[in-house]
Amino acid sequence: MASSTSLAKRLLLGRPFRSDRLQHTLLPKRIALPVFASDALSSVAYAPDEILLTLSIAGAGAFVISPWITLAVAVVMITVVASYRQNVHAYPSGGGDYEVATVNLGPRAGLGVASALLVDYILTVAVSTSSGVNNLGSVVPFVADHKVPFAVAAIAILTALNLRGLRESGTAFAVPTYAFIVVMVGMILTGLFRVFVLGQDLQAPSAGLVITAEHDHLTSFAFAYLMLRTFSSGCAALTGVEAISNGVPAFKPPKSKNAATTLMLLGGIAIVMLIGMVWLARLTHLQFVEDQATQIVSGPPGYDQKTVTAQLAETVFGAGSVLLYVTGAVTALILFLAANTAFNGFPVLGSILAQDRWLPRQLHTRGDRLAFSNGIILLAFAAIVLVVAFQAETTRLIQLYIVGVFVSFTLSQGGMIRHWNRLLRTQRDPVRRHRMKRSRAINAFGMGLTGAVLIVVLVTKFLLGAWIAIAAMVALYMLMLGIRKHYTRVARELEPTEERPILPSRNHAVVLVSKVHQPTLRALAYAQATRPDTLTAVTVNVDDKDTRNIQAEWERRQIPVQLTVVDSPYREITRPIIDFVKGVRRGSPRDVVTVFVPEYVVGRWWENLLHNQSALRIKGRLLFEPGVMVTSVPWQLQSSQDRDLERYDSALARVPRRGPRTRAAEVEPPPADDQEAGK
Repeated sequence: MASSTSLAKRLLLGRPFRSDRLQHTLLPKRIALPVFASDALSSVAYAPDEILLTLSIAGAGAFVISPWITLAVAVVMITVVASYRQNVHAYPSGGGDYEVATVNLGPRAGLGVASALLVDYILTVAVSTSSGVNNLGSVVPFVADHKVPFAVAAIAILTALNLRGLRESGTAFAVPTYAFIVVMVGMILTGLFRVFVLGQDLQAPSAGLVITAEHDHLTSFAFAYLMLRTFSSGCAALTGVEAISNGVPAFKPPKSKNAATTLMLLGGIAIVMLIGMVWLARLTHLQFVEDQATQIVSGPPGYDQKTVTAQLAETVFGAGSVLLYVTGAVTALILFLAANTAFNGFPVLGSILAQDRWLPRQLHTRGDRLAFSNGIILLAFAAIVLVVAFQAETTRLIQLYIVGVFVSFTLSQGGMIRHWNRLLRTQRDPVRRHRMKRSRAINAFGMGLTGAVLIVVLVTKFLLGAWIAIAAMVALYMLMLGIRKHYTRVARELEPTEERPILPSRNHAVVLVSKVHQPTLRALAYAQATRPDTLTAVTVNVDDKDTRNIQAEWERRQIPVQLTVVDSPYREITRPIIDFVKGVRRGSPRDVVTVFVPEYVVGRWWENLLHNQSALRIKGRLLFEPGVMVTSVPWQLQSSQDRDLERYDSALARVPRRGPRTRAAEVEPPPADDQEAGK
């Protein structure tokens, strides 16, 4: 029978895909847009909040500047989108910013970009799910009272969806993403229609509040600093743009063209919604403060501040209307799904880094559903840690945000400039040279603008929490350097030399004995079949009565192998055997010792709990002894041959399995889990 863990895995993830079905997971533009663009599109749900609450520090009068801040953010987004369209055409392999920086600026620069992106992907999941919970809590108070559990549950669901495979998750995310676009654009157009065509005076629920500034008198320098801080908070709208450059391999051919088109659609839709949201907020006199307890002087009794999106939906559609709840639901859902951008980008980047030996090689392995399962699970775990540590507070998490993405923006554009310069040195076609110079100019402008934004972000957010993200990037950078150093050292040690390998002089066989039973007799027979120079059976004396019984049975059966008894006054098994093996080998360094370990093979998980694990400990310890070979000799118990995974696979399969039917033993050989050796 299938194990409970195997059955649960199949129910959760579905049947595994063959490697040759990788083409099945490629995405058309209509699916790629919600998969890769949900992060940037969903930023309109929290970027306006961050702009307004930062301006509230200077008082209600500062809200009039919000449209200009939004326009500045839109200019940066247009520049970044135009710059990354050059990236996806020049580097369609999926390395994105990491590949661009590595190829053109060197491995260390590429590693810096990679560490920044990995940290930013983790923060994307944490921020998106936390913001989704906050928006849902604006409509459902129960969610607001239990933000952390709901955020963790959302991450767990996203993890399960992504583990099922890219196409399945893309299809699941397409409908809510497009629904969010329709609802948000519909809300903006309806509000503008009511204001400009019908002439209605729309008032947001917070329009009548009297708020006070945290600082009554700001100097010119302090006010300018506040504007820069507001701008840096609004630039959170740009996160997720780089995900498409990392996900080019997931697009259907022509990959680069489809990725560039999707990138343009992403930028256009996000800019329209962001500007529309902030514009409508100004028309409805919406107010949003950083500290509700201290900044709100007077207002309706029991007033509880809702998110900007929730306030606009209530203003446009009416309090208690169905569309209000629809808006809250799709906004929360798109914010949860925005984390999917990171779930698609983080594992791919981790796989590339693992292939380049900067990260553990396990991250380069695809799972049953052709997704990078280890990377997905690692991302989910790190994001959950952040959500719990910061109690799912979006405003606290946002301070750690966007530092990494602008580091990668800037270094990537610098790498693209060098890329075009290198091509221009050898290109003689006037038409192609003109096209390259135009692309270089776009990337140069992008580098200058994103570099300036990076400086602003570092200056305005460093003490507010950005230092945590920077410290995480540095730590990750040093960790990856250490991993690469380890892999390089191991490869150097394993490199074959020109010298022929030295054959061992003699082979000494040692068979571990706990009882005189079938596994022991099989191990003895197998050891004799290898024709060693010497053969010794060893048992450890931890109980005099048991040892005498073993010796008596040994004599009765007239086994033609010497039985050696090793005393253990402290009832330890592993150490006496290790000492005995060392003693056998000590005489000649060119000799080898082969230790044969009899093992039980059981078929049920609970049977492992009923037998000791001494052989496992002995084998693990012998692996560190030079000149010692360890050979497992399994003895399959009846329960190990009763396993039938074929029946469970057939029940879970939606279509008949193609090809010849195989026996269960051929599908999955039973593991050698339990052992009894050396007592």
